[in-house]
Amino acid sequence: MKFSQGAWRYAEGVNSTLMRRLHHHRIHGNTLFLCVLDRHGMLGGDSFEGTVLEISITSPMRDAIRVHTHHHRPAEFGHHRFDLDYELTNNHVTIAESESEIVFTTGKLKLRVARTGAFRLRFEDQGGNLISLGSDLAYIEVNGTPPEPRSHGRLREGLRPGRYLMQRLSLGVGETIYGMGERFGPLVKNGQSVSIWNEDGGTSSDLAYKNIPFYLSSRGYGLLVNHPGQVEFEVATERVSQVQFSVPGEELDYYLFFGPRPTEVLEKYTRLSGRAPRLPNWSFGLWLSTSFTTKYDEKTVNEFVDGMQSRGIPLSVFHFDCFWMKQRHWCDFEWNRDAFPDPVGMLTRLKDKGLKICVWINPYISQLSPLFVEGREQGYFLKRADGSVYQRDAWQPGMALVDFTNPAAIDWYQSKLRALLEMGVDCFKTDFGELVPLDVVYHDRSDPSRMHNFYSYLYNQCVFELLESFHGPGNALVFARSATAGSQKFPVHWGGDCSATFEAMAEDLRGGLSFCSSGPAFWSHDIGGFEGTSNAANYKRWVAFGLLSTHSRLHGSSSYRVPWLFDEESVAVMRHFTKLKHRLYPHFAATAQDAHEHGWPAMRSMFIEFPDDPACRQLDRQYLLGSSLLVAPIFREDGICDYYVPDGTWIDFQTSRIVQGGRWYSEAFDFFHLPLLLRENSIVPVSSNEDRPRWNARDPLTLHVGHLTQSASCTLRIISDDGASVDFSLHRNGRQVRIESDALDGKVSVLLRARQGAGRIGNGRMAKERPEGLQIEWTDMSLPLTFELSDP
Repeated sequence: MKFSQGAWRYAEGVNSTLMRRLHHHRIHGNTLFLCVLDRHGMLGGDSFEGTVLEISITSPMRDAIRVHTHHHRPAEFGHHRFDLDYELTNNHVTIAESESEIVFTTGKLKLRVARTGAFRLRFEDQGGNLISLGSDLAYIEVNGTPPEPRSHGRLREGLRPGRYLMQRLSLGVGETIYGMGERFGPLVKNGQSVSIWNEDGGTSSDLAYKNIPFYLSSRGYGLLVNHPGQVEFEVATERVSQVQFSVPGEELDYYLFFGPRPTEVLEKYTRLSGRAPRLPNWSFGLWLSTSFTTKYDEKTVNEFVDGMQSRGIPLSVFHFDCFWMKQRHWCDFEWNRDAFPDPVGMLTRLKDKGLKICVWINPYISQLSPLFVEGREQGYFLKRADGSVYQRDAWQPGMALVDFTNPAAIDWYQSKLRALLEMGVDCFKTDFGELVPLDVVYHDRSDPSRMHNFYSYLYNQCVFELLESFHGPGNALVFARSATAGSQKFPVHWGGDCSATFEAMAEDLRGGLSFCSSGPAFWSHDIGGFEGTSNAANYKRWVAFGLLSTHSRLHGSSSYRVPWLFDEESVAVMRHFTKLKHRLYPHFAATAQDAHEHGWPAMRSMFIEFPDDPACRQLDRQYLLGSSLLVAPIFREDGICDYYVPDGTWIDFQTSRIVQGGRWYSEAFDFFHLPLLLRENSIVPVSSNEDRPRWNARDPLTLHVGHLTQSASCTLRIISDDGASVDFSLHRNGRQVRIESDALDGKVSVLLRARQGAGRIGNGRMAKERPEGLQIEWTDMSLPLTFELSDP
């Protein structure tokens, strides 16, 4: 929200009280308390009048500082901030005082506060270099007549009457900002006004389903505003050399995390906000949906499933979208018996074909659903101020919303879903969660303005925890649309409603990269687009992109997404990339383990992995899967791809062609290829299984090794489907290479990509020649494999 009118004046109706100086401070243990006020002087009225803000400075962990500011202290009820690990303690804090300043230090991060002069918060690294300068901390009152609300409760753009706290942090020359949830505009947020407010807006606008008040800076830090309601960011807009953030109410609470590398920032942020759990192997396979408004029944479902099987396309999950229930009864969680007369038998038959089953749900209950009366009588829905059930005609007739702040409502909702799990359903598509009103009363008295975004968290937490309790840890996932901070604990999320065009495909990718720069690790999208029907070229390019995303689903609105409806080559392309993804499953498992252990996204923007390369700052049409594979989807009808390769020697994973980095390429690709590059000094584990995404510790495994520099060193950890943790490490010293593993058995070979010769081999033997490179079979896994390279 913009409060000013240019650099010198505030907008009409805005009264801004800027904090001028530090009045006093005190230190209690590892907490620094500051009292700041809006007066320069200390005489006359300035000695007792004015606005005072109280600030507590703490640290939950090394390299992280929390700044918690209060004006007044009204009573707080229910959910008023995010679900973070507030029990984290950091004993490695020093607070030093001198006549001129106070210095709060934790690890590599320092905060300096001047005791005299203008009030500033100066964040520095351990060498005293500026990270960011916090200035213009202000308490703001906006007076005037409020604009008319939107139909679902959010006020129109522009100034809104009320009280706010606002902080500005400096932007250095060339500094770029990323994240803030799933945003479909430019990946770099500089020059954007971003409102953290979940909305059902599709992928072609500045609205977003998944709003997260966290951003990454190229200056080496990340920042979370700990406010689950509406947070307004002005990134180089109201002040072109500052990031401004404001929240309504009487407190402003934020955390600053220092890396300096983006992966280090995300590791610290997700330690506080939570990390992704382990996911079942089948979730990484191909999902097929009935689509949304298409006509389908058991016969149609079987035609799709059998059609995929007869064409040699492995399928892992079948998804039933909305019309598995009767129209206008959503949600009653009852199968439409006209289309599915024997649901239990049907699910059994599908599961006998090796499929997992997903069904669509949402948190809204139609007045025509039998559950409506039950929920109303038990008090399980959001209410109006007069105690009546909040209802509206928005998605279903007279729909009510489940109140997930009520433990009894959670139990009731879960009981309805549990019946489906007992029937054979494996997971749920948790759609919607954005149409959350403001003029309601919650069971726990939560502030509705703070619950609008956070509702999505409680909704998906309810469903995910049921799945985890029923199937066990590591076997649960949802397919969610809405999210906020911490939602990475309940994966997976997909991009929402996009059109079937190359432009929408690109905007979807931007949304995914932005989302995965904000804490989540996994992301999916509707292959082939949701609205409309793409042409065959767009569909085939989207297939390659979709099957080189962490999760892959075929889904549309009014038309089906099975490949033979586009052309015969689409069938071959689908088969090719599905089998490629299955072979790459151990790599996906390794990146998922990194997400679980470290909070690193499985799908990463180029900036996250190459923050020191200026050319990577703006890139939003390519990404990395983990740290080792570069993927550049193709967004043009003619098959030409413009992509950038960072420094180093890369190898085309599909052809073993050597690609030198540090430059741009513009090349044409057929439908079976796209830029998929293996990074130097890295290992990608590959399975021989093409039929399913699975790998056990005793299954054959090939370690695809990229170009090795003279002092190369890399490690790899995979959690197998049977729960075994397998570690590999590779070190090169001159011409000598040594690979070790903690596995005691197994059949492992090493494929040195783009190489055709090696010297002496210890504990291994040369396998048959392959066009991709030199393959060495590891003889005894309990001993290191060594070999000599021919290059100097």
